[in-house]
Amino acid sequence: MTDEAEKDQEPPGPPELPDFAERVLDVIDRIPTGRVMTFGDVAEYLGEGGPRQVGRVLSLYGAAVPWWRVVRADGNLLPGHEQRALEKYHEEGTPLRERGRTGTGHLPKLDLARARWDGAFGD
Repeated sequence: MTDEAEKDQEPPGPPELPDFAERVLDVIDRIPTGRVMTFGDVAEYLGEGGPRQVGRVLSLYGAAVPWWRVVRADGNLLPGHEQRALEKYHEEGTPLRERGRTGTGHLPKLDLARARWDGAFGD
């Protein structure tokens, strides 16, 4: 193929989003500011998949949604994303629990009792 012929070809578009991934991202987009769902909550809300499948969708396609609103069930911040997520939690007023002197690490945990969203609007 000549250089001219290569220039005339359009680059391939983004891969088609799988249906499950589209549904996961739609749920994440609807989580209100300052609220969170666990990976398992998202799967339960959809009635399909599990926490690992939700995590996989986020790792592959989640850059355009508020990924920090999907959290671990223990309230610990996502490893490798702690500082970026913490900035978002502070901006959005997401309830956090500061670690006590006996707690390991220096980062707060999410206060899931106050921050967790059940998928219902108007709360």
